[in-house]
Amino acid sequence: MKAIVYERYGPPEVLQLRELEKPLPRPNEVLVKVHATTVTIGDSRMRSFTVPRTQWIFARLYLGITKPKRTILGMELAGEVEAVGRDVTRFKPGDRVFGSTFAAGFGGYAEYKCLPADGVLALMPTNSSYAEAAALTGAGMTALRCLRKAPIQPGQRVLIYGASGAVGTNAVQLARHFGASVTAVCSGANRAMVQGLGADHVIDYTQEDFTQLGATYDLIFDAVGKLAAAPAKKRLTADGRYLNVHTASSGRESTADLLFLKGLVEAEEIKVVIDRRYPLEQIVEAHRYVDRGHKKGNLAIMVVPGGSA
Repeated sequence: MKAIVYERYGPPEVLQLRELEKPLPRPNEVLVKVHATTVTIGDSRMRSFTVPRTQWIFARLYLGITKPKRTILGMELAGEVEAVGRDVTRFKPGDRVFGSTFAAGFGGYAEYKCLPADGVLALMPTNSSYAEAAALTGAGMTALRCLRKAPIQPGQRVLIYGASGAVGTNAVQLARHFGASVTAVCSGANRAMVQGLGADHVIDYTQEDFTQLGATYDLIFDAVGKLAAAPAKKRLTADGRYLNVHTASSGRESTADLLFLKGLVEAEEIKVVIDRRYPLEQIVEAHRYVDRGHKKGNLAIMVVPGGSA
C-alpha cells in the first residue's frame, strides 16, 4: 500500500511516499480503506516538533526523543471497511466510516489503516463526503470538549478567537447550537464565512483589538492558542471563563462525542468547512500550506484518486 512516512523531524520535505505492506486486522479490529484524511496543525507540529513549551517533555517522550516513534501521521480519517476481525460485530465490510486514529498510533496518511472496532469510530454522516467526515473528527471533538468545559450555557456572550480555523469554525457553530451569542475574531477576508456559520458579530483582528473595545464576555475561547491571556481576561464578566485550546482540549476522545457531531451534521445544524483538497502524493505541499498559518477551516487529503470528495 502507499503511505506517507517520516523518519526524522523537520520541514515538510521529511514526508516521503513509500510502499508498505498492507495491514491485516486483528480479531477486534476493522481494516479501513482510507478515502480521506487531513493535515491539521497537530500533524504539522508533530512533523516539525514545534510543540508548545508546556507540552515539550511529554511530547518528546510520546512522539520520540531523537526520531519519530510513529512514522505515519494522520490523526483522522474516513473510508470504507474492507475487512473485519473475527470478533467484530459492530461493523461489516462496505460500511462507510469515520473516526480518530489518535489512540491507534495515528496512521491516516496511508491507503489502509486497522482500527479497534470499539475505538472512536462510527458510521459516516449520511449527508457528508469522505473529506467532510474526516475533517469533522478532530477539530469538531476538540471544539466540543473545550466548550463543554466552560461550561457553555444558553444566553451567554461568547468570543471565539481564531474563528476561521478548523477548531474555530466548529466552535462558532457549536456555540450557536448551545444557545450562545457569538462574537468571532478573524481576518476581514473571512468575515462572510464566519457570519454564514452563525456568528452574530465579527471583529477583524487586523483592524481592531477586541481587548480595547470595552465589551465583556461570559466565555473567551482562544481556538488557535495565539492570544495573550492577561489582556483577554480583562474582557471577561465577573464570573466569566477564559479557555485556551492547548490546555482546555485535554481529555479523552469518545465515540459519544463523535456520534453527537454526526447527529448535528445530519440535522444540518453544523457544516464542515474545507479550504483545500490535495491528493496523497501532494502531502508536502499540503503541509507547506498549513505551515503558513492561514488556512480556512480544514485541509483534506484525498487518498483515493477520483473518489468522492
